[in-house]
Amino acid sequence: MLFPILSNYYYNSVKLIDMKSKIKRYSKEVLYFIITMTIFANILSLYKAQSLSNAPLDIKEFKLIDNSNYTIKNKPVLIHFWATWCPTCKLEASNINLLSTSYQIITIAVKSGSDYEIKKYLDEHGYDYRVVNDKDGALSRKFKIAGYPTTFIYDKEKNLVFKEVGYISTLGLWLRLLWAGMK
Repeated sequence: MLFPILSNYYYNSVKLIDMKSKIKRYSKEVLYFIITMTIFANILSLYKAQSLSNAPLDIKEFKLIDNSNYTIKNKPVLIHFWATWCPTCKLEASNINLLSTSYQIITIAVKSGSDYEIKKYLDEHGYDYRVVNDKDGALSRKFKIAGYPTTFIYDKEKNLVFKEVGYISTLGLWLRLLWAGMK
């Protein structure tokens, strides 16, 4: 009677050790994959950002989708190019929305439909940031946009401080805006 109990205990212990080993191995593989993809995404972002415009911001006023005009103030400004059809833009939209209450942020919706369609999209997702409709892509051509989302951050003198292609976390955007404010 004792042998089957010990045998069963030994079998379960070996099985548990084997499972822990597999979990550890798979966790390492997932971590390596995430690190590799992060490095790859950053290299791709740097490559795409090389072709973007480096010029100071020469636009003083933007016409928003609500038909109002927004005049750029003498403080740092974030210009964010996005599209309703862009999956990465959807991931980053809440970051932009959160920061738009405290910072000067202008978003430019590229080839995303009419003002009404963009407003509907914003309302459906609970976003309330300032949006310019770049229906024909004229602004995106002016800034030499290579991919979406693309973000430019200018200091209070409207000199370019940062340009990024791809997703940026809320913390990353916030730190860049703080840095632009110190220049």
